[in-house]
Amino acid sequence: MLDDTTPRRAELGEFIRSHRARLTPQMLGLDAGVRRRTPGLRREEVAQLAGVSATWYTWIEQGRDVSVSPAALMRLARVLRLNPAERAYLFELAAKRDPEAPADRTDDDAGESLGAVVGAISAPAYLLDRAWNAMVWNDAAAELFVGWLDAPATERNLLRFVFLSPLAPRLIADWEARALRLAAEFRVDYSRHLVAAETRQLVDQLRGESRFFERAWLAHEVTEREGGERTFTHPTRGFLRFQQTTFLLARHQDVKLVVLLEA
Repeated sequence: MLDDTTPRRAELGEFIRSHRARLTPQMLGLDAGVRRRTPGLRREEVAQLAGVSATWYTWIEQGRDVSVSPAALMRLARVLRLNPAERAYLFELAAKRDPEAPADRTDDDAGESLGAVVGAISAPAYLLDRAWNAMVWNDAAAELFVGWLDAPATERNLLRFVFLSPLAPRLIADWEARALRLAAEFRVDYSRHLVAAETRQLVDQLRGESRFFERAWLAHEVTEREGGERTFTHPTRGFLRFQQTTFLLARHQDVKLVVLLEA
């Protein structure tokens, strides 16, 4: 059985190292004239600004088994200038609760209980589970997402469709930008299930079969799943524009309800 802490520590180290490399001395009021061998701040500089020892910080980046307090994580998040989604991801990886985060909610199987709700929505609507498999969808969604929701049951994963199916770039009008954002959005959910076989196998497959996903994943971008304009080039209906809204369900924290209203 895979130890939950091992992949979390490795991912935590890669994540903060990636964000440290994005900082510049000017951003934090440090001496910009100091010669630097690599981009970003030095480990010692981040440690000093976060009020922790350089050794402790180095061990965190190296994925070692060290104790990390919520207070230290809060300071580190501020120094690294993490946005709310990135901050939540940091705490998930460290297996700590953010003192400033809202209370957690329980999760259970929402597919059967919410199937009737999804079916009653006239606009395209579907439910995603924690690995972004389509759980339930209505007829309007099936008609829109040609190549995804009409695929065999084992192929109804949104990320596999977007990154591996040749139909995705034809259907999704701004495919490259949307694909990059989906990878960043999925990291939020992935952090909660680092040792779950399904999510790890999904990421491993995508990294092995899609160079584009590999580059996106190694960028360590993190963002919340948000709504906004979605455009499609449908094989029979032509160009379509929707406004997407994603709902996080109060009693099912790993399940997302996605609704697209035609603009």
